[in-house]
Order: sequence, then structure tokens, then C-alpha cells
Amino acid sequence: MEDKVELTSMVTILAALRKEGYATEFRITEDGLLCTMDEKACFGPYEVRITNFYRFEGETNPGDMAILYAIETVSGEKGTIVDAYGPYADETVENFMKQVEDLGKDIDKPDRK
Repeated sequence: MEDKVELTSMVTILAALRKEGYATEFRITEDGLLCTMDEKACFGPYEVRITNFYRFEGETNPGDMAILYAIETVSGEKGTIVDAYGPYADETVENFMKQVEDLGKDIDKPDRK
């Protein structure tokens, strides 16, 4: 009998990230800035790096697919942002994240000049 792979929920990952200091909830504005939820601080894509990301897939509904990004800003602020994944992704979030520096995970990015 095969060992069953344990799937980790987004809630579990968020709790672990919060323990690591990723406490800020971010959002992407129409202006292409990553901002804290209260908009006290905003950052451009070159002021942010993705330290990790996690994809979650619904068992039966493609609409349940999501991606969670762990982010650190140039000011040292650490937090997360969640987006739908696949056909339901928010184009504003997706375009911003393609411009952000990441550490070791291969995210499709346009050539930087």
C-alpha cells in the first residue's frame, strides 16, 4: 500500500508563516503597487521579493485553486498575499508578481532591461 501524501492547508501555511514574522497582509492596487491592507506603506515590484510561494488545488473545483506568496519588502516588512490560481487569477496581481524578484522558485518573468 502506498503512503498517503499529507496535503497542507492554506490556514496551516499561513499560521507557520506568521510565526516566521510574515504578519502583514498585502494587496495589489490598480496603480501596480503592493500595499499593506491599511495602505500605510506601498511598494513597487522592484522593492519586493518573493521568498516562497505555495499553490493549493481544490479536489473537484478549479475555482478553488489559489496561490499564497510570502513576501519581503526593501524596508524589511514581511507578509503575504493570496490570489486565485489559473483561469480565475487576478490579472493585476499576476502582472505585478511577474515583475517581482524571487529566490529560487522559477516564476515566468518578462526580460528585464
